[in-house]
Amino acid sequence: MLKKTDEFRELTVSTKPIFEGKIISLQVDTVKLPDGGTATREIVRHPGAAAVLALIDDKMLVVEQYRKPMEKFQIEIPAGKLDAGEDPRVAAARELEEETGYSAGKLRPLSAFYTSPGFADEKLYVYIAEELVQGESRPDADEYLNVSAITFEEAQQFIKEERISDAKTILAVYAWQIYRLTGEI
Repeated sequence: MLKKTDEFRELTVSTKPIFEGKIISLQVDTVKLPDGGTATREIVRHPGAAAVLALIDDKMLVVEQYRKPMEKFQIEIPAGKLDAGEDPRVAAARELEEETGYSAGKLRPLSAFYTSPGFADEKLYVYIAEELVQGESRPDADEYLNVSAITFEEAQQFIKEERISDAKTILAVYAWQIYRLTGEI
């Protein structure tokens, strides 16, 4: 069993801001190591994000969009960043409606995780949408999305083809698989 310990904690000696952007900031921290030495840590600060697993008639709502960092199109569950101080549930509801046009009568938490804890503090909250009502999508001005409802078999194939390759969407597909097998998430 793992024990809780502070013996390997790194203490911040100094922080140097490098970049402040619209979505992220980057800093370089100098830290004191447990053995007394020092090292640098490049840290991306991010406000966090929320995502939604929305199922309609045993199909999952997804958006397909171009992802510039990877230089390819990706199929993902609806998601977006948190505004400053925003409740993740509110962000999840907003992103579902903006990106797909659907609103949820109920959102239940599924999971929350850090996307890349080795260099970033982004925490992503995933919700399950229930009691869906169709409306009109309102993507952001710089968002170009194709909205679809895909079958479980299509989702599995898209994972194999790496058209689905982000952690939040893969987690959603596995949660959906558990739901299909057990009736519960």
